[in-house]
Amino acid sequence: MTQKNYLNLKFDNAHHLKKNYLCTLKHINIYTIKMKVAIVGASGAVGQEFLRILAERNFPIDELVLFGSQRSAGTKYTFRGKEYEVKLLQHNDDFKGVDIAFASAGASTSKEFAADITKYGAVMIDNSSAFRMDDDVPLVVPECNAEDALNRPRGIIANPNCTTIMMVVVLQPLENISHIKRIHVSSYQSASGAGAAAMAELEQQYKDIVDGNPVTVKKFPHQLAYNVIPQIDVFQPNGYTKEEMKMYNETRKIMHTDAKCSATCVRVSSLRSHSESVWIETEKPISVEEAQKAIAAAPGCTLVDDPANLVYPMPLETAGKDDVFVGRVRKDISDDNGLTLWLSGDQIRKGAALNAVQIAEYLIKVGNVK
Repeated sequence: MTQKNYLNLKFDNAHHLKKNYLCTLKHINIYTIKMKVAIVGASGAVGQEFLRILAERNFPIDELVLFGSQRSAGTKYTFRGKEYEVKLLQHNDDFKGVDIAFASAGASTSKEFAADITKYGAVMIDNSSAFRMDDDVPLVVPECNAEDALNRPRGIIANPNCTTIMMVVVLQPLENISHIKRIHVSSYQSASGAGAAAMAELEQQYKDIVDGNPVTVKKFPHQLAYNVIPQIDVFQPNGYTKEEMKMYNETRKIMHTDAKCSATCVRVSSLRSHSESVWIETEKPISVEEAQKAIAAAPGCTLVDDPANLVYPMPLETAGKDDVFVGRVRKDISDDNGLTLWLSGDQIRKGAALNAVQIAEYLIKVGNVK
């Protein structure tokens, strides 16, 4: 990869400067750069979002390679006016020359093919849960711990769970004011968190109900249409689900904190964007005004907090957006050192594909791809 004289960073204005910790790499001008990028799992919901985001952000791609399963191999997608065919993911040398590989094909696939992907020096940014808690794999949300990505002995950087990403982006500016000791969170997770097929199933369920037909249930434990399901992933011996334990463990690793996080993760019948109710306890009290100011100034956050006029974030309005939107910031009346807030964000974008692309942008910015 040529790095000499390759980026000219453009600052849109002061507002956008605060929004992008990378000095608005969304608006890079490319002089001379050659970047070979691979997407593993190109046909899935996150894989398709990778293509959209890479195009939107003018990511410096000289060559693009798409990989998928036997089912999706041969499928063609258009990127920047050029057609690309999905190749079958195999144990071979297909990743030779690849600079960055975005992987979103599930944990088992990531584990099986990690050695093939990284063999010739490619940086594997993995969206699955395969390596998140491995000591020798950094778990990165750039707004919180971008520099962790520089220490990757296995050539792998893990993308955190979607609910964790959105929460820590909002908690980091509050942690900077006063250490967060305890977190309670209830998530309201849309169908899209379970993938493209789950989104289609929810839409089909509504249609089946309207048409008076039996409801199809395959991707969820129960019917999701007109329902909420207080279970995401499998239950663990302690009564929490795997999703809930991800929020506990990943938050501590990303934020380098001893904070304890108790979560209840719920699947709701919205199509896209997750929301969370978050309660925190800090070492010193943080006023509502301090919290709002910090969140409004934080990269990756947008404050939408005017309850008197019924203004607060909702999935209908946050779907397709890059930031995590925050509202209903208030003192916890049960705890003098407590704050309560509501957040909503697109988990396919910031909760998955966008976060991975931002990691790659950071590596390019600091010249640490290979």
